[in-house]
Amino acid sequence: MPAAGRSAARPAGRDRYLDLLRAVALVRVVVFHIFGWAWLTILFPSMGVMFALAGSLMARSLSSRTPWAVVRGRMRRLLPPMWAFALVAVPLMFAMGWKPVREEGLWWFLRLANYLVPLGTPPYPYESGDGAGWLDTSWAEDAAGPLWYIRAYLWFVLLSPLLLRAFRRLPWVTLLLPVVLTAIVGGDLVSVPGEAGEVVIDFAIYGGCWVLGFAHHDGLFQRVPRYLTVSLSGFLMAFALWWASGHLTDEGWNFDEIPLAQATWSLGFCAILLQYSPSWRELPGRLARFDPVITLANNRAVTIYLWHNLMILLTFPLIDQLWNIPGIDAYAAELDASYAVLPLLLVWPLLALMILAVGWVEDVAAKRRPRLWPSGRGRQAPAARGRGR
Repeated sequence: MPAAGRSAARPAGRDRYLDLLRAVALVRVVVFHIFGWAWLTILFPSMGVMFALAGSLMARSLSSRTPWAVVRGRMRRLLPPMWAFALVAVPLMFAMGWKPVREEGLWWFLRLANYLVPLGTPPYPYESGDGAGWLDTSWAEDAAGPLWYIRAYLWFVLLSPLLLRAFRRLPWVTLLLPVVLTAIVGGDLVSVPGEAGEVVIDFAIYGGCWVLGFAHHDGLFQRVPRYLTVSLSGFLMAFALWWASGHLTDEGWNFDEIPLAQATWSLGFCAILLQYSPSWRELPGRLARFDPVITLANNRAVTIYLWHNLMILLTFPLIDQLWNIPGIDAYAAELDASYAVLPLLLVWPLLALMILAVGWVEDVAAKRRPRLWPSGRGRQAPAARGRGR
């Protein structure tokens, strides 16, 4: 596609349809990590959607700026929020009895560098504390769970200049190559050990979604008949269900645990979402009432994602304190009945506190004026939403 055609493929400014998808993806992730419902990974494959949206934005930046400037800018935005998380989580791990040097030797110090630049998996103790305090002994593993996304995102950013060049020369090959790679490394044909294997499998599963973002930005979906996109996507998603049915794990239909099913389902699902992308400048109709929430979620997406697991863990000891309220015994039956739902109600105020406490780091990383609650209220013009994308 000529350069001029590519730059004109997507209008300037924020695309509120993409913002809506990102907000829905974040909410789905939080709900899944509270309840663990496997069917949510089928209903809305959040991680595939988030990588597809990020790929579209990456292609947009690479079309107007030099690769080095784009990669440097993305790293600058991504890493400081992770450092803020590490400044809290890592000292807490030590305070609760983590002794990594004794367990792993001096090699641990090199692994600790992954909290600065997560090219590999940041280390954490699989058990921390004695279980008698507020947090379960597995809290560190749960809290560090979201860091895999930061690692995968960073690798996609670093590889994007080459991936985008390959996509514009061989679009279908570049799009389907990650699926083939998933079949090889995720289907037990080839095993890549250690952290390198984790990086490869993440790239394989979600690489197709990232490249779909390139196609979205370049306007490829506008040149492909909708029936063809839907037909091919339906085939991929049917294959995903068939493959998953024969490779169920202890978690049942949780596609997060079935790599090839996750890769093909996410690819087909995201292709349909992007094929029908309306490219809103404003949220239409009744969706407009959710504009502040969607704007806030997009402005604090990294903060929400990094901290949500730790906030979920904190909901349970806080809820347990309800039974210490004098006279609460009269409502014990109601509390017991609502115990499973209370974390979903409490996690949002806790996340709001984290947005106020550390969310401003995202603004500093993006070289913007720090804001405590960037919900978009009081903005003067729609064009203002396009700044700092």
